[in-house]
Amino acid sequence: MVKLGGAALEAGSARDSVLQDLVLLRFVGMRPVLVHGGGREITALSQQLGLETQFVEGLRVTDDRTMEVAKMVLTGKITPDLVSAIHRLGGRAMGLSGEDGPTLLVRRQRGSRGQDLGRVGEVQEVNPEPVLALSGAGMIPVVASVGLGYDGLSYNVNADTVAAALARELRATKLLILTDVPGVRDGSGEFQSRLTVDEAERLCETGAASEGMIPKLQAAASAARAGVAVHIIDGRQPHSILLELLTEQGVGTMIEGEADDA
Repeated sequence: MVKLGGAALEAGSARDSVLQDLVLLRFVGMRPVLVHGGGREITALSQQLGLETQFVEGLRVTDDRTMEVAKMVLTGKITPDLVSAIHRLGGRAMGLSGEDGPTLLVRRQRGSRGQDLGRVGEVQEVNPEPVLALSGAGMIPVVASVGLGYDGLSYNVNADTVAAALARELRATKLLILTDVPGVRDGSGEFQSRLTVDEAERLCETGAASEGMIPKLQAAASAARAGVAVHIIDGRQPHSILLELLTEQGVGTMIEGEADDA
C-alpha cells in the first residue's frame, strides 16, 4: 500500500520515479495499491475561487463548496493524471474513489475537542472488493481519498487515513506513506529512523508532531497495531520506494507495532 502526497504528487521526475517503482513492483509479482490526496491543488483552486482554507489538527475544514472543489481535484484531475502516467510508463491502472462500490463508508468527523470540520469523513467500513478486483485483473488501483457518508453525501477523507484503513482491511504487508519531508523528527528536531507505536502516538499527544504529520502518525499507528509495517519516507527522493524496501538501512522512518490479538 502506497500513499502519495505532498511535493511527490506533483507532475515531474519525482512523481514518475514513484510510479516507475510501482510498475516494477507489479511486474515482479507484487500487487501495489496507490492512494493519493491532493491538498496543494485543492488549496490552490480554493484560493482562485475565493474560498477560505482552514485546517484543524492537520485536517482541512470542508464546507459544501470546498467539498465540490476537493472532489473535482481528486477524482477529476489527479486520479486520471496518475492513471495515464502509469500507462505511459508501461503499467496498467484504473482509478476509483471511496464512493465507488462503495469502497469507503464514513461518518462525519470532528476535531479532538469537538470542532466542526464540515464534510470531513472518518472511515467506518471498508469494502475491499473493488480494489481486489482491479488488482486481480493485473492493474494498479489508484484510489482517491473521497468517501461516501451514510447520509449519501460525499466526504473529504484524509489520504493517510484512507491508506491505513485499506492496508488493514487488505492485510497489506507494508504501508509506505510518501511525503515531502525525510521522515519523522522528535520534539528536539532529531530524525527518528524507527519509532514504536506508543512513541508515534506520544509525538501527537505532546505536540512534538504538528500539522500534516499528526494524521500521518495516527494512521501509521493504527496500521502498525494491525500488523502492517509502516514507513514514512520522502517521495521526492528518486526511487525512494525501492530504496526503502530493498536496502537494509532504508531512507525514512519505520513505525513498528504488533498485530492485534483479535
